[in-house]
Amino acid sequence: MIRTAAVVGTGLIGTSAGLALSRRGVRVHLIDADESAARVAAARGAGTVAPPDGPVDLAVIAVPPGLVARVLGRHQRGGLARAYTDVASVKAPTALAVACGAPEPDLFVGGHPMAGSERSGPLAARADLFEDRPWILTPGPQTCPGALNAVLAAVSLCGAVPVVMEPHAHDRAVALVSHAPHLVASLMAARLGEAPGQELRLAGRGVRDVIRVAGGDPGLWTDIVRSNAPALVEILQALTKDLEALTRALHALAVAGPGAEDAENALAVLRDLLVRGREGWAAVYEPGGGVPAGEVTLTVALAGRPGEVDRLLHAAEESGIGTEGIRLSWSGASTELSASLAASPAAAESMRRRLAADGWRVSVAAVR
Repeated sequence: MIRTAAVVGTGLIGTSAGLALSRRGVRVHLIDADESAARVAAARGAGTVAPPDGPVDLAVIAVPPGLVARVLGRHQRGGLARAYTDVASVKAPTALAVACGAPEPDLFVGGHPMAGSERSGPLAARADLFEDRPWILTPGPQTCPGALNAVLAAVSLCGAVPVVMEPHAHDRAVALVSHAPHLVASLMAARLGEAPGQELRLAGRGVRDVIRVAGGDPGLWTDIVRSNAPALVEILQALTKDLEALTRALHALAVAGPGAEDAENALAVLRDLLVRGREGWAAVYEPGGGVPAGEVTLTVALAGRPGEVDRLLHAAEESGIGTEGIRLSWSGASTELSASLAASPAAAESMRRRLAADGWRVSVAAVR
């Protein structure tokens, strides 16, 4: 049971944690070297800037990866809390530094909520940021059960799903699914930054989706990438090989005549890359042909009347369900068109109630 907590660092993640815990009745004390950031977080309801009277149940260290061990050590020596965790996106270097130098390494549990935004600071924070999202925990062999239980309780209060991993396995995973994509987005955004204005006016949703995460804080991301450099090297080397093969193929297509053997070989390379890309897309959006963990699939029977699909799309949009989560299928046996909609439990329940009230036949097809 957590009744009191301290959040050290009132950026996006720290303030969001403060908002989530405060909403569940926890008294949260906000600590930040930037007093104005802490006061903004307090004004948003994330906690109080007043210092705690004594040790709190849990301290959340919400600073960049390279600072976690140092900040943790300072607050452990000051007796800030009975248990400690962090939210940094790189775990192995911190685990080593804490094991070797923290005053009380047994009271620390590494943590990383898999949630965020390209925006930063307390104004971007949300109390529901962690809802149904994985929250990675990396306890060590020396971690005491009481500390782990305190962190698990906080994760639950924030609405997240705890996932235990080994630090190096975590770092390899986030290098692939988060850190390398951020660097690729930044590389593409850098090219756009050098483009003439008339070309940028043509930018649509596709390119905005590609570069969205490049809007993150460069200072924070410099620290993240530096801290996870070993895991990133292997991924970027493989990516470089693919990019070099693609460049050679495109050069061959540019100089070879129609029907030339070089052109056919180059087309095969291009097609293979696009096929593998489509398979990677499906692995994320359609894992196992199902829906991502924590999502619900609704099945809606359609009568096939003109405008019915458009009405469904409009209802889904108003319920917060994007078109990428909708699949239409035709059953020859029942001569019926049906739609499957994948969404978070909250959005799916809102959609189910709305459609049922409007006379649609809706069933819950899958919950994961």
